[in-house]
Amino acid sequence: MTEKVKRSYNCKDEELLIICALVLLSFKRDLSVFTGYTPKMNGDYVSGLEADLKAATELVMPETETLAKKLITEQLYGILDGLITPINYLTGYLELAKKELKISAADFGLKALRKASTVSDLEGALDGLRLVNANIQKYKPALVVQGLSEELIATFSTAGETLTGLKEDQYRLLTNRMQIVQENTGLLNGLFEQLTEIFKVGKILFKATDPVKLKEYTFSELLKQVRRKDKASTPDADAPAPTA
Repeated sequence: MTEKVKRSYNCKDEELLIICALVLLSFKRDLSVFTGYTPKMNGDYVSGLEADLKAATELVMPETETLAKKLITEQLYGILDGLITPINYLTGYLELAKKELKISAADFGLKALRKASTVSDLEGALDGLRLVNANIQKYKPALVVQGLSEELIATFSTAGETLTGLKEDQYRLLTNRMQIVQENTGLLNGLFEQLTEIFKVGKILFKATDPVKLKEYTFSELLKQVRRKDKASTPDADAPAPTA
């Protein structure tokens, strides 16, 4: 069994790539200063860093998988949005049959399902659909009398099946990518080693002369910057848990 390679960096893979891209911009701008200090850091050094960053980006955030995740998310949102009208219809049939059934929309699962669908809560919607579908079968005769159709019943059952499948697709993409990244941790560690080398020289060059540039070559400062931007501009990403 292959020994698991440990990361040499203490941040998310995506954060490392963003930091590397920021450093590359500063490094190319200040290349003459770096080359003046050590000829090792020349145009070829830049080209190597660019190539490694490109390879690492395709490893961590491949365009094909990014598109696949986007399409899955769009399908999820479309299904959840499409449940609102069926929920309204079923709630109406439940109201018409209230004397016979004596069960509230909340106990039926419709209230929770509506809330989850409105806020695009996948896990909440799946829980709600399981309860609603079970209650549809339990109370089907009384609801059919009020107008509940097989088509509407199928809408809820199909939604549950489709959302479960899409959730599994999401998880499959996530775990597959995590495995591939783990198997190629050496590439990311190598990228971090190059950054560390640039940071060391940058500190020598700018610590006493340019505190602004020094921050551009300080890992902790760059990580703070990346995380501030992420909190300000990036919506919460859905990270589905494995199906039990």
